[in-house]
Amino acid sequence: MIKFDNVTKTLGGKAVLAGLSFEIKKGETFVIVGPSGTGKSVTLKHMVRLLTPDEGDVYVDGENISTASGHELEHLRERFGYLFQGGALLAWMSIAENVALPLLEKTDMACEKIDERVHNVLEMVGLADDANKQPSEISGGMRKRAGLARAIVRDPDIVLYDEPTSGLDPVTARTIDSLIERMQQETNITSVVVTHDLHSALSIGNRIALLQGGNFLQVGTAEDFLNSENEEVQAFLESQFITKRGSWERKQK
Repeated sequence: MIKFDNVTKTLGGKAVLAGLSFEIKKGETFVIVGPSGTGKSVTLKHMVRLLTPDEGDVYVDGENISTASGHELEHLRERFGYLFQGGALLAWMSIAENVALPLLEKTDMACEKIDERVHNVLEMVGLADDANKQPSEISGGMRKRAGLARAIVRDPDIVLYDEPTSGLDPVTARTIDSLIERMQQETNITSVVVTHDLHSALSIGNRIALLQGGNFLQVGTAEDFLNSENEEVQAFLESQFITKRGSWERKQK
């Protein structure tokens, strides 16, 4: 569904991506992990053409989004939902109004249909009773869930998540993980997640990719990661106190 072909990107004189090539399959949850500043969010932004490769190409279902423009680019972008790191809600709008915004701006749906769709997605993320609240009146975790509702309100084929659990307590972070898992299971949506949270990655990822030095050191399942003989992969696991007794390993059996 998404393919990077030898993508190179230099920012501020630093080679952030160095000939990065990989493919993401339809319906999978692909998680990109790695230390800060290694290019995880840069990789995500290339998928929706918020950044353009210096060299190489990015394809969405065989269409080159790296060279697309005008209506073609707009059409490709409409296939994506994007959950920004802080939720990116508009402070002067209610939660329901924030979620409805993509429908109002990009469709000609009748108002009653918009209200129905907004209610359904807010119910899906557990915020139906908070629809009329302002972003300032809800917690950080609830703002993330509202941002997720807005990202999926138009039924995208692909959802991009930029640090969905950052700044959240462990219980709330696992709630977000559960939502991502449930959406993938119920709708077969393709999810691409950028995170520092390796516990989250191991729990939700069909495949996990460790980005370092402008390329992937390892791409594989949670079990592949836990059993990797790559010293840098093991160092990254140990930095977050990962052992082989996590719930992600039990699920493999």
